[in-house]
Amino acid sequence: MKNKKSLKIISIALGLCLVLALGILAGYGSRHWAFSEDGRFTRFADELFLGEVASNTLNLHYTLAHPEEYGITDYAISLGAHGAAPDPGQYEKMGDCMDTLQSFDYKKLSSENQVTLDMLLLYFATEKSSERFYYLDGPLGETLGIQAQLPVLLAEYTFYDRQDIADYLKLLGTVDTYFKDLLSFEQAKADRGLSMSDRSLEGIISQCQEFIADPQENFLLNVFQDKLEEFSREKEKLSSEEMENLQTAHRQILLKHVIPAYQTLIQGLKALKGRGKNENGLYHYPDGRAYYQYLLRSQVGVYTSVEAIEKQLYDQLMTDYRELGDLLKKDPSLIASVYHNDFTLDSPQAALHTLEKACTRDFPALEKTSYQVKYVHPSLAAFLSPAFYLTPPKDTLSPNTIYINKASQTSDLELFATLSHEGFPGHLYQALYFQQDDPHPIRSLFGFGGYIEGWATYIEPFGYQYAPVDADLSRLLWLNRSVNLCI
Repeated sequence: MKNKKSLKIISIALGLCLVLALGILAGYGSRHWAFSEDGRFTRFADELFLGEVASNTLNLHYTLAHPEEYGITDYAISLGAHGAAPDPGQYEKMGDCMDTLQSFDYKKLSSENQVTLDMLLLYFATEKSSERFYYLDGPLGETLGIQAQLPVLLAEYTFYDRQDIADYLKLLGTVDTYFKDLLSFEQAKADRGLSMSDRSLEGIISQCQEFIADPQENFLLNVFQDKLEEFSREKEKLSSEEMENLQTAHRQILLKHVIPAYQTLIQGLKALKGRGKNENGLYHYPDGRAYYQYLLRSQVGVYTSVEAIEKQLYDQLMTDYRELGDLLKKDPSLIASVYHNDFTLDSPQAALHTLEKACTRDFPALEKTSYQVKYVHPSLAAFLSPAFYLTPPKDTLSPNTIYINKASQTSDLELFATLSHEGFPGHLYQALYFQQDDPHPIRSLFGFGGYIEGWATYIEPFGYQYAPVDADLSRLLWLNRSVNLCI
C-alpha cells in the first residue's frame, strides 16, 4: 500500500514536471519564433501589408472592414496618385523589397511563407521592369477604366461604422483632384505621341456623359440614402437630423467635386482628339510588343512566350471545333435548341442556390455563405461588363455582391452560366475557399488576372452541366463559348 502511494506521488510529481517543461518549451519557442526566419519574414510581410493597404482608401476599405483591428487608425484619404511622370523612388523601393526578400534563407521558411515569398519576388521583379512602359499605361478605358469602375465602387462602399461614412464623404471630395492628375497623365502621353485613338476617347467621353447626364438625380444620391437607412436600422441609430445633414453634405460634395470632376475629364479628353495617330493597337507603338509581354506577366500571370500561347490557343480551338462538329453531325437539331429551349430562370438568387448545392458534387463544400445580387444602374449599363463579383473584405468575408448588367444578357441559360462564373463554383467560391486557410493578408493585395479569371473560366463547363438541360446541349454551349474565347 505504501509503495502504491509512493508511486502515485512520484507520478504526480513527474506529471507536474512534464507540464512545467512543456510550458517552458512553449514559452521559449514563442519567444524565439520572433527571431526565426519565419518570424523575420512574417514581420517583413506585415510591414509591407500595412504600408500598401493604407496607401489607397478604396483598397483599404475593400480589403479590411475594420482596419483598426490591424492597428491602422491614422491614414490619408486618397484614391491614390497617377503622376504625369514616373516616380523613380517607387521603383527603387521595389528593388529594396527584392533585396530584402532575397536575404531570407528560403529553406528555413515554412511552405506557406515560401509561396508568399515566391509570389512577392515575382511581383516586384515584374513591376520593376515596367518603368520604361510608364506612358503606355491606360488607367482610363470604356469598360475597365477607373472612371467607369469608380461609381460602382463608391455605391458599394459599405458603412460598418460612423468613421466609414466620414471617410466616404472625404473620399468623394478628392475625385476632382484625382481626375486632374489622370488628365495630366493623358496629356503627357499625348505629348509623346502615345495618346489613345479618337474612337477610344469618344467611348470614354460617352460613358462619362451618361453618368452625369442628370446631376440632381444621380443614382449615388439614392444609394447613399439607402445605405444610411440600413446603417441606422442595423448598426447604429442615426437621428432624423443627422440623416438630413449627411444627405445634404453628400449632395453638396457630389455636385461640387464629383460631377465637375467628370466634366473636367470630358473637356480635357475632347482636347486630345486628333492627337492619337495609332488606330492599330500596341504593336504599332514604340516598345508596344515588349509592353504586351509585360501585360501578360503582370495582368495575367503568364510568363510563356506569345508564340507558345498562340499555339496553345490554336490547338484548343481546333480540338473544340472538331468536337462541336461531331455533336452537330450526331444531332443537327441542337442548333435550334441553343435559341429555343425549355430552360427558365426563376431568379438569379434561386440560380445561385442551385449552383451552390450542385457544385458540392465536384468541389469541397463551403461553410455557410451569404450573397446578394444587384443590377447595374442604367446610367452605367452600356459601359460595364455583363456581370462582375466584388470581393469582400478579408476580415468579414461579406458582403458578397454579384452585379448583373441587364443590357448584356441574352437568355436565361446564358445568365445561369454567367452566375456559375461569378458565383458558384466561380469567383465567389474561389474567394471564400481561399480565405478559409487564413493566408497572410499580403496575399489579398496582389491578384493575378490569369489565376482569377482562369479559375472562373475553368469551371464554366461545370456551370453548363449543372443546368437542367440535355447533356449534349450543355456541352455544345460550352464548346461554343470556348471557341469564342480562343478566337
